[in-house]
Amino acid sequence: MVESKHKWKAWLYLSPAIILLLIFTVWPIINTVYMAFSEKYSMMEAFTGKQFTIGFGNFEHVLVKSVGTVGSDFFRALGNTAILCVITVPLSTILALLIAVCLNSIKPLQKLLQTIFFLPYVTNSIAIGMVFAAMFQVIGMAPDGSEAISWGLINEFLKVFGVDSIDWLGSTDGDYWANITVMVVYIVWNALPFKILVLLGGLQGINKQYYEAARVDSTSKFRVFRKITVPLLSPMISYVVITSFIGGFKEYSSIVGVFGEDMNGGRLNTMVGYIYTNIEKKQGYASAAALVLFVIIFIVTMINLYVSKKKTHY
Repeated sequence: MVESKHKWKAWLYLSPAIILLLIFTVWPIINTVYMAFSEKYSMMEAFTGKQFTIGFGNFEHVLVKSVGTVGSDFFRALGNTAILCVITVPLSTILALLIAVCLNSIKPLQKLLQTIFFLPYVTNSIAIGMVFAAMFQVIGMAPDGSEAISWGLINEFLKVFGVDSIDWLGSTDGDYWANITVMVVYIVWNALPFKILVLLGGLQGINKQYYEAARVDSTSKFRVFRKITVPLLSPMISYVVITSFIGGFKEYSSIVGVFGEDMNGGRLNTMVGYIYTNIEKKQGYASAAALVLFVIIFIVTMINLYVSKKKTHY
């Protein structure tokens, strides 16, 4: 009875957060759904009071009419996003797990090393992208036009091993996989700090008696890692993988940071980039693409949850 008298206070304290959520989260979602199903929706025309026909025209343009058109912007963006996710998520997760295990076994300077590994996470992604662009600098001609030279740190390093300079940031079709390689290196490096922090926290929460029992039985380190560490850390690994796929499908700022706003003429555009490029004048197409992206992320997340339910040990 006493609790029910003070419920209004709880609602009063929560009301600022609830109002902000309604304005900046709930309403934009509802409005996005409305724009996606409004044929050829335009915000400027909507302000004049124009009524739009409800239908699937925006989805048809995004999913059907883009097939076979010049550039096929939507499916090219979807393909780039899928490639980056499929490569970077497993690679960054495995590397983060190995680094976390190593950090957990090091006692001296552990806190310092944790701080160093975490620094990229709190650094502006655009600034990091500019640094990577400088490292993978484009190939140019010598002042006298006699030979090709490169000013990039990576190309200079490759020359030590006799590898010819690569135009990592080039915009021709032949440079596509070189571009993807740059993005994979950047995304993996940028994703490691958060994953290391999560996995290291999970490792430090594992009961040490499991490792002591394995030591008594003279179990090899690899078997300990495979039979004890990974199973007991599986909830954290599952969380990292799911959030990584969600973040991977929303990749955009890293591409802009390295390749500029035009993303090599749109060749390296991602799903979020496709939405941004259409949102200024073609809000209906952008909203339809946003809902398609939501459905893809939802399906991938459900698959991950289903798999993790089978493989995760709580």
